[in-house]
Parts: sequence; C-alpha cells; structure tokens
Amino acid sequence: MSLFVASRSAFRVSAPLKRQIRSYATDPSPSSKGSNNTLLYGAAAAAGLAGAGYYFLSGSTAANKAQEKVKNASAAVAEKIPGVEAKKAFTGGDQGFLSLKLEEVEIINHNSKRLRFRLPEDDMVSGLPVASAILTKYKPVDAEKAVLRPYTPISDEDTPGYIDLLVKKYPNGPMSTHLHDMAPGQRLDVKGPLPKYAWSPNKHEHIALVAGGTGITPMYQLLRTIFNNPEDKTKVTLVFGNVSADDILLKNELATLENHYPQRFRAFYVLDNPPKQWTGAKGFINKELLKTVLPEPKNENIKVFVCGPPGMMDSISGNKKSPRDQGELKGILKELGYTPEQVYKF
Repeated sequence: MSLFVASRSAFRVSAPLKRQIRSYATDPSPSSKGSNNTLLYGAAAAAGLAGAGYYFLSGSTAANKAQEKVKNASAAVAEKIPGVEAKKAFTGGDQGFLSLKLEEVEIINHNSKRLRFRLPEDDMVSGLPVASAILTKYKPVDAEKAVLRPYTPISDEDTPGYIDLLVKKYPNGPMSTHLHDMAPGQRLDVKGPLPKYAWSPNKHEHIALVAGGTGITPMYQLLRTIFNNPEDKTKVTLVFGNVSADDILLKNELATLENHYPQRFRAFYVLDNPPKQWTGAKGFINKELLKTVLPEPKNENIKVFVCGPPGMMDSISGNKKSPRDQGELKGILKELGYTPEQVYKF
C-alpha cells in the first residue's frame, strides 16, 4: 500500500520554523518578514472480503462498492505480476482526447475540490511518466474556441481505474469554474501525457520544491515517486506558500511524509494571513528564507523546482516563456547564485 493512502492528520501547523530545520540546513536561524501578498498566492484480503460481501448484498449500493473493490484489487494484483504490464490510459501521440466520467467529488476547502474521473477501463492505469501532466478541454456555450488547461493528478500513476485531480477555483477562471460546477456522471475531455521533467531514482542528491497554492500538485507527484521507491534516497526540501492555513493543500499527506522520513524530507510553510497561534514563516517566500533552507548552489548535484502563481514565479525564478521554453532565470534564485541548469519551472 502506498504511504500516501494511509495519510495521518498529524500536520504540525504550529511548529516553529527553527525547530523544523534539519541538520543539513545551511543556516540555523531563518526569518521572514510579513507582507501582504494575498494576490500572489491566490490488496488480496480486502478483495476476498469485498467479494464475500457482494454475494450477500447483491443489488445494493454496498454490493456495488464491494464489486468495485474486487475489480480494483484484482487490477492492482495484475499490475504487480512480473512481465505483465498494466494497460495505460494515456499513451500520447495520435491518441487524442479521452472522454472521462466524473465519479466522485470531495470538497477540500472553501475554494478547492478533489475530482475523481474513471478511466476507460477498470484495469487501466494512467501510466503517466514522472513528471508529467494531463490536458483538459472544455468548450463553453457560444464560445468560438475550447478552453485548454493542464493539471497534474494527485493519484498514483499505477492506481487502477481512476485519476484524481485537485482543483482550486479561481475568479474568472473558465476551466476551474467548469470543473467545480461538474456533477458526478458528467464527462470531461482529457489527453496526455504532457511531459515535464524526466525523473529517475537518485537523479539528484538533494532537490528543493518551491510552491505556491495549487503549484503543490507537480511537487507532490515528485514526492510520491521518490518516497514510494525504496531505492530512491533523494533528500527533499519543500517551501510552500499560501494565503491562510486553510489554503494548505495536501497538508495531511505532507505531514505523513515528514513523520516517516524526518532525515530526508522537511517542509517549511509560509502564510500571508496566518492565525494567531502560527509560529512559522509569515508573509511571502523571500530571499532570506530560501538562502537558509535550500541546498546551496555550490553543491553540484541539486535541483530547484518552482511552481506557483505568476507573481510568485516572477519574484523567485522568473516565469516560463512557454511550455517548452523555461525562459531566463531571474529573481531570488539568480541572486542567490543558482544557475539555469539547477532550476526547473513547472
């Protein structure tokens, strides 16, 4: 079972920043000045039990759920058989868009939802390479052109039967608004993969993830891949900026990682509007904080990944010119001495 499925609610929201620093930090005393940047961060045993339940509950909702568990467990077992490769839903090339049915919606907070879409076949997996994304398409009524937006699923790439998207609704955001308005049973056009940064185990000794808002989703894809692989010993530092504590997405999953891998994973949270009891960093992600907690640029085998709102990107690394053009390295990371080869912008 993936560690991320059994996430615990152990998020240390009030842990002081100094106490979060591990022994491989570069400076023991970070601080961050306050600032108003609200606009910037805007399987076999279970299968057997499920099958037994199905015969007694045939025709009921519980029976349907039990039957689904059997299918998923069977697919998961098939996925692990040596020499048997699971069918991939997203194959790229000339495949085109797939019409996926929305199966389940979960409200995460005041402006974010988790949406579960069924893959075309129950034994299919997304098969997305890491790191990569999918492309969603929606054509509003009377619109001349369709709206296209990339998203990084938060479900494991080898999970059979579905993908989960974590979607934050933005004001005047046509795709995020459409996704939040969708009801189970409706369909969405999706294609992929959209290749990003090709990861392989131990590619870098230490990586840093600098994220704002839903920019956490490609970072979480990397985290899952690294810590689900016992052969991958990469150290990871996360700096995650948000408006408020309620806006911190995947906080339970991130806390579980910190608890299980305290010597390899550390997370620093920055809030623009923190609660009174908050003792972490306040304001926005600044130069002083990054200088203190990131691996130093003089270390050759490191990589800094950045993803967030345009204002945050501009301040920290500069924005990309296009999906295929990283653009010039600017901002805080350049000032701290990092090279373009040491930075990747999602």
